[in-house]
Amino acid sequence: MLKQCLLVLVAAGLISIAAPFATAQDSPSNDQQSPPSQDHGRRHGPPDPAQRTQELTKQLNLTSDQQTKVQDALQSERSQMESLHQDSSLSQQDRHAKMMEIHKSTDAQIRALLDSTQQKKWDEMQAKREQWMKNRRPGPPDAGSAQQGPPPQQ
Repeated sequence: MLKQCLLVLVAAGLISIAAPFATAQDSPSNDQQSPPSQDHGRRHGPPDPAQRTQELTKQLNLTSDQQTKVQDALQSERSQMESLHQDSSLSQQDRHAKMMEIHKSTDAQIRALLDSTQQKKWDEMQAKREQWMKNRRPGPPDAGSAQQGPPPQQ
């Protein structure tokens, strides 16, 4: 009887020790996963239009009517970007130029929905974003030294 209890305890201990290793091997990428709090749950590319609208609502104090229109503009931008990514007829340079056009158009649509106070805040957010983008682009050795954390939220 004592032998059986000891065997059960040893087996249970081994299972409890081995379980985390087994689940770690099942995860899609087990190399240095950053916690969502540091990455803000983002993937590459634009964030979800609903999520982005919520961020802008907090920062710009959007009305419910503005929220709907902003989310529509962001959803349209996302679908245009997805179509563009699937278009293999364009060169990388042309695709990038078209992406920038789409993004500028969406920014202009959103800015047009804002009142003067919100537009001032929007312009400040855009300036910070552009500065961050300049700092993270590769360039001459001394130009890229200002790389810092993630871009400021718009």
